[in-house]
Amino acid sequence: MSGNNNDRYLTFALGKGRLANKALELFEQIGIPCEEMKDKDSRKLIFVNEEQKCRFFLSKGPDVPTYVEYGAADIGIVGKDTILEENRRVFEVLDLGFGKCRMCVCGPLSAKEKLQHRERIRVASKYPVIARDYFHNVKHQTVDIIKLNGSVELGPIVGLSDVIVDIVETGSTLKENGLTVLEEICPLSARMIVNQVSMKMEYERISRIMQDLKKVLEQN
Repeated sequence: MSGNNNDRYLTFALGKGRLANKALELFEQIGIPCEEMKDKDSRKLIFVNEEQKCRFFLSKGPDVPTYVEYGAADIGIVGKDTILEENRRVFEVLDLGFGKCRMCVCGPLSAKEKLQHRERIRVASKYPVIARDYFHNVKHQTVDIIKLNGSVELGPIVGLSDVIVDIVETGSTLKENGLTVLEEICPLSARMIVNQVSMKMEYERISRIMQDLKKVLEQN
């Protein structure tokens, strides 16, 4: 083992789907392309750019902060919603500005009163941690949180819950189902997260990537 860190690969965990595609475009713009990943038929799990000493892998969004916290990835690209929900020990270093949406409390208009009077209500969500934090620590309202994995919009329609906490992009799905945004919790977008030890050990390389990304984002 040489003491020089240049022979160490930087590993990136990318949340599957649109986030990963957009992130790869950005990395290509700053001179870290990953040609292997463009091969849609590839069965590979880890893709390497030998020249830049970088490795990339795709994972389910919620797993990205886990890989980063435990150092299996130095850098992760994932939505702010996932960072808040998973609550891992990582550094959030950059807002990448894409994948913009909002985390909101939604429901039928009739539920607005219950929110204002801080009644005890049932809240369905894929994001129980975010929902609990908002109602307990921001609103100081006692609520029952019900975790759902699928179409949360069903919650209020079938009478499972009074409201839902969910991501809203355009709001058209809500409208179609007679629901509306009642309160906004926070804005969301794709973020870059970094492992705490990597930040110290690989400070120069990671800082350079951050600076280069910032430049590209300003131009876009």
